[in-house]
Formats: sequence, C-alpha cells, structure tokens
Amino acid sequence: MKTVKILLLSFFGAALLAACSTPVQKADKYAIDCTQIRGFNYTPATTAEPRHHIDTWVQYDPDVTAFNLDLAKGLKLNMVRVFVPWQCYDELGDGLAPRLQDFARKCNERGIGMVPVVGGGRWMWNLEDTTRVTKAREWAEYLVAALKDEPNLMMWDLMNEPDLNRRMKETNFENCKLMYSLFKELDPDTPLTIGMEKVSCMIEMAEYADILQFHNYSETRDMVRDTIAKAQAFAAQVGKQVFNGEMGCVARANPYDVTLEEHMKAGMGWCIWELMIVEKGWGTVHGVFYKDGTVRDPSIPAAILGYFRNRENPFPEVPDREDKIGSVLSRTEAWKKDGAKDWETGIHIAEVGANMLESAQLAPMHDAPNAQVNRIRESHDLAALKALLDKQYALLKPYRKPAEAPRR
Repeated sequence: MKTVKILLLSFFGAALLAACSTPVQKADKYAIDCTQIRGFNYTPATTAEPRHHIDTWVQYDPDVTAFNLDLAKGLKLNMVRVFVPWQCYDELGDGLAPRLQDFARKCNERGIGMVPVVGGGRWMWNLEDTTRVTKAREWAEYLVAALKDEPNLMMWDLMNEPDLNRRMKETNFENCKLMYSLFKELDPDTPLTIGMEKVSCMIEMAEYADILQFHNYSETRDMVRDTIAKAQAFAAQVGKQVFNGEMGCVARANPYDVTLEEHMKAGMGWCIWELMIVEKGWGTVHGVFYKDGTVRDPSIPAAILGYFRNRENPFPEVPDREDKIGSVLSRTEAWKKDGAKDWETGIHIAEVGANMLESAQLAPMHDAPNAQVNRIRESHDLAALKALLDKQYALLKPYRKPAEAPRR
C-alpha cells in the first residue's frame, strides 16, 4: 500500500512550498487519490447520544483531542470524517470557529486530512421559505470562512445518509442540492461529497458530488465485495473518485477485520465507524479505543495496519504441550480437596487458568477471563472464586492432553 504521504501530498506539500521564495500554484485538492484513504469517523469517547456530535464541539477539549488523534496517528490513519451540526453554531456562535480550527490544525500536525459533515438545519422543513434558506447560506459562509484556508481540509461532506430515512429522502436530497450550490459558490477549490448509505442513492445523486461516497455494513464477504464492485464500476463510468465513508459494526455481522480486508483487497479507500468507543451510544457496537487508549478487540487495530487473522489454515495451538493445563486442573482439584479456603493459592490458580484460556484463545474475550479474576480479587469473595475455578476447570479440561501409555 502506498504511504500516507502520497494521499495528502497536495495538502501538506503546499505548506512546505510556501516557505520558498518563488510563487507556487495552489494545491489541487481534486487530484486526491481516494484509493489511499485510511479514515475514521470521530466523536470523543466521553460524548453521549443524542448530542454526541454537538458536544464534540460544545464540550471540546484540546487535550483529549490531541490524545485521540495521537491514537489515530499510531494506526497510520490519514483522514477524519467529523460531524459539525448547525446546532453547534446556535449554541457557540463565533466560539465554534476557533474549535474547528484547533481540531484541523491538530489533525494537520499528525498528517490527517479533515472532512467536515455539515448536514442540514431548520431550513430543511421549508426549502421554499427564503428566510429559512438564508440560514443555510449563513451556515455555509461561516464554515467556509472558518476552514477554507486550513491546508488539510480535504472535502466538504454535505450530509450524512440523506437516504436513510425514506420519508425524508426527497427533502434531504433537496438539502444536498442546496448545500452543493452554496459550497460550490463559496469554496470551489474544495471537493464535495455526500455520505450516502446506499450505492443506488450515491448513483442517483452523483451529479451533486465531486467525490462519490457510500457506506457499507454488509453482512457477508460476498455482499461486501458486491457493494464495492458496484461503486467502483459506476465511479469508473462517470470518471469520479469513490470511497467508503462508514464500515465496521459488531451488531451487523460486519466485523472490522473482515470488511477492512475486503476493502483493502479491492483497492477501495475507507473510513471506519469509529475511532473511539463512546461511553453512551454507539460504543456498544462500534469503535477501536476506549478513552484511556486501550482496545476492546486487538484484531481491529491489527487489521487497520493490514494484519489479518488466519481463517483458512491456522496452525492449531497445543495449550497443554508442557502440561500446564494438567497442572492447573490438578492444583484446582487439590485446592478443593483441602477445603477451598486458602485465598492466595486459589486466586493464583485462577490467574494461571485465565492466562491459559486467553493465550490459547479458548474463551470469549467480551468478558475476558483475567477481567473476571480481577473482579474477584478486588471483592475477595471466596465463594465467587470457587465458582470461577469450577468454570475454568470445565473450559480447560477438554484441552488436557491424553495420558501417555505406560512403557513396557
């Protein structure tokens, strides 16, 4: 895969050239290679629905932002898709612009391009009301004034999934057309995209997007591949770039490592939903990092970096090769025979058992065996410890190697 530098050359190269004494041409943002997009959607982990996108800015914390973007940099991610609802302007007024600029500059320092999702507003309820539509222009003018000179502004995303709500589809599409005309007028140097849920609707509204975008939460590999192929075929037909702006959900049979692998194989640029595991909302089914920088599932950051689980011909573990499982089982039996009262011995056996279960992938990790041990260690609950050792015993016993036949 090409490096992040190739994708963002037009943005960050301009800053270097500016230091030269000779005049240079303005970077052509339309020359972006969308196959190299390695992106993420972003809200801080501490936000909560339904205000998570609004509070990203109303409760903006520069230190938290820097920490989170460092995590993204560590995964070599090069684009952030971030929602900027018009309600933020209602609440913050001119206080919004400095926050947007700080975010953009923190991204720029880490080689990350910025794609604001600008959405709609009160004007959408009556697009024939010129007084309301004036608010749309005011919103677009404010955003463009705040961000157009930021070197890593990659695209404006005019609306997120306007095709999701079928009853609002027509109104949403009209809003996209309105925002397209406004941003084309106000910032013609920056490409426009629309975060369509479906490829069919991406095709329907292709006239109003410089760079095509679809979302893909398909539930099988074949469906993921088919969606990518349809998007690529149409993009080639109309001569436009295309990328996937959302993917990855444990509640939709769309594992991150599976969908990432298929997009990488197909040469399709992508953005995962999302970088952080939010505490109240989508965090139960989306995200890579908890707020402290730990991960829920190591296969996700591994896949982002291009390393995938072997599902075809894995070399099976032999966890009892050195009799460690047999030792745990024997020690558990002896502990119970002695009355199951020695706390230190019991908790030690439990930790060894948890390590065997985790290292050999013998137990689900959504409630990791060592997490169970740690909870009991904190509670000092002897009855719970006994129950845990019984549970571990049952899980480990099938993997105990057969006893060797006695030699004659």
